[in-house]
Amino acid sequence: MLHAGQFSGALTDPHESSKVTERRMTSTFPNISISTERLGLRPLDEDDLPALAEMMNDEQVAAWTDVPQPFTEEGARRWITQYAPAERAAGRGIDLAVTEFLTQRLVGVVQLGKTNWRVRSTELSYIIAPWARGEGYASEAALATAKWLFGDQRFERVELRTAADNTASQQVAQKIGCISEGVLRNACIVHVRTEDGTWTDMRTDFIVWSLLPEDLEGSDEQLADSRGFGSYAQWN
Repeated sequence: MLHAGQFSGALTDPHESSKVTERRMTSTFPNISISTERLGLRPLDEDDLPALAEMMNDEQVAAWTDVPQPFTEEGARRWITQYAPAERAAGRGIDLAVTEFLTQRLVGVVQLGKTNWRVRSTELSYIIAPWARGEGYASEAALATAKWLFGDQRFERVELRTAADNTASQQVAQKIGCISEGVLRNACIVHVRTEDGTWTDMRTDFIVWSLLPEDLEGSDEQLADSRGFGSYAQWN
């Protein structure tokens, strides 16, 4: 697929293009923790292994993501000790554990990926454990992450992509103030159960959402009204 960024890049001097690529990849996300009234976000660690493996074996995770099924603790270990550190070191993104502030129980994961440091843009994804759904945790964690990106990291755009039938994920995007920009037709693969109990791929559309710094005005109040909790604490 050709888009404007690729086309304009083809017109630049190849040596200059290499310098631009090098500059983009010299930035990485810091090891940080973010606090809200109910949640703490921090880098994944090996203490998360059992809870992470259990969360990733959920039917909804299998349906809407490409997480391998069944998802083992060894798979969780590779994610925590290899994949996540490599993504952060390369400047592509960061994976954050979402925990209950009081109990420290793992309720989900927020992932930033496909980061473009020159444009100051990144793609945000989230997964919430089955037992923690319906409490507004995804919206709270996503909004806190976006506020940190715009404030501390000086980002200018956060992008979300939701499968066309994933209404729960779409509601999260709407609650935090995202604007729907359009549909990428036939660009997403989801998974459905067959009669013999196995999973099969099915194509569907991606809905593309964006969040800009100016979109956050009033987001705390809107989220508090929808889930019944107050405004966010400062991030650390």
